[in-house]
Amino acid sequence: MNAYLILGLTALAVLAAALVGATVAYRRRVDRRATSLHQLLELADKLEGDLKTCRAGLQQAYAVMSLNPDLPASSEQEARHAIDAGLRSLLLQRIWIRDKAPRAAQKELDEAVSSMNDTRDRLRPLLAALDRAQHDLDSAMREHLRREHDA
Repeated sequence: MNAYLILGLTALAVLAAALVGATVAYRRRVDRRATSLHQLLELADKLEGDLKTCRAGLQQAYAVMSLNPDLPASSEQEARHAIDAGLRSLLLQRIWIRDKAPRAAQKELDEAVSSMNDTRDRLRPLLAALDRAQHDLDSAMREHLRREHDA
């Protein structure tokens, strides 16, 4: 009887350990999915902010440059179209997040997060260049206005 008690307790301990292990694995999977979904939504918000910042910066730059009739106006339309295309693509990504992400495989979620991070990484230098160009343009306009005022 003593051997059966020890065998039964051992089997119970193994079963309990397996149950705890399965629960921990399930919890990790759920937490990873929740983290991925949260990252996707956060990245979508940041990317939208980046695109809107870019659009505002371009609008401001083109407003200043419109004072010079020698500059081509077509590039403004091309820039607007590029930003609008980026915003449309982001809208499609948000629809995918809403409709498909809750049931998507973890690999798909990871790929979506990676793709959105890559997009933001490619956009950062462009935003920095736009910021520098805006600063240079503002400086040039101030200098131009100062020279006009002095003349």
